[in-house]
Amino acid sequence: MGVKLRAASDTEFDLLALGECMIRLSPPGHQRIELTPYFEAYAGGGEYNVAYALSRYGMRAGWISRLVDNPLGHFIGNHARTSGMDLSEVLWVPYDGSGRADRIGLNFTEVGIGVRASVTLYDRGHTAVANMKPGAVDWKRIFQERKVRWFHTGGIFTALSDSCAEVAHEAMKTAHEAGTVVSYDLNFRSKLWSSKKAIEETKKLVPFIDVLIGNEEDFQKVLGFQVEGTDEHLKQLPIDGYKRMVQQVVKAYPHIQAVGTTLREVVSGLVNNWSAIMYYDGAFYHSRKYENLEIEDRVGGGDGFCSGFVYGLLHGMTPQECVEMGAAHGALLQTTRGDTSMVTMEEIKHVMGGGSARIKR
Repeated sequence: MGVKLRAASDTEFDLLALGECMIRLSPPGHQRIELTPYFEAYAGGGEYNVAYALSRYGMRAGWISRLVDNPLGHFIGNHARTSGMDLSEVLWVPYDGSGRADRIGLNFTEVGIGVRASVTLYDRGHTAVANMKPGAVDWKRIFQERKVRWFHTGGIFTALSDSCAEVAHEAMKTAHEAGTVVSYDLNFRSKLWSSKKAIEETKKLVPFIDVLIGNEEDFQKVLGFQVEGTDEHLKQLPIDGYKRMVQQVVKAYPHIQAVGTTLREVVSGLVNNWSAIMYYDGAFYHSRKYENLEIEDRVGGGDGFCSGFVYGLLHGMTPQECVEMGAAHGALLQTTRGDTSMVTMEEIKHVMGGGSARIKR
């Protein structure tokens, strides 16, 4: 029994995502935040990145959030529109002149190198989206009248505030009842909430989830399932232990139809081993392993996998093609700066097919 999708002809959207988008400020190259004379600015956010990528690849993707009507909010809106993303359900709120009521979140990201890891510093408290309340979005109208094939959200949005957790529940339940496939990226962020709180809130959402995305830490910290053979720092990636953990998850929640995860082994700040696994209809599928993948910027790699993986399922690809699509897109996304996809479908298919990085003339 695989993922059952509504017909494209019966829906207005292929995918809708719910989540926050922040403005990311990064020093050029590998400079330090506290010493840089200027910053590069990017837009990005876990759920937003998925909708952005699918929109770039010609799909009818939209994003729902709450933005401040000021230049920072419009920075995000303008970035979204470059992909063709639908913003018709975004909630725009007035700017009070100081950001005390609502503000746009910022994150400062250093891109690591060698033995120095990449670092993200959040400045996202009291943001407009964290103030989203149940009832602010007419989910029944969206899922029953506009109609959606796939709805995506995740643990970052849910962790922003108690009201965001309530909105996630409201949206996912309505989507599920309307026959929309619901995916959820566990995406644990220790700076946003504790593991205890994450488990408590996520268990309320699991009944509405069809497709789960997450790495070994996510499953431990957000769902409470342990991976055999890992230490507290999760330096080793025991594939057999991970598979047994996924089997426990689907045994506990048999309605979950697919599980996807990335496997990242950090060689240095700019070199990783990268691959992915997909569980689908009782079987596991492994992607090609990208040994010693040279990375320009690792942020957003998991969202690249998620969007490629979802693209494959929405296009009726085989499970093996879906996991290869996700792994290839995630690998390519990490070759550019910023959180969102800047690669083409031609490049993804070239890499999926085993193509080299030989110069094209």
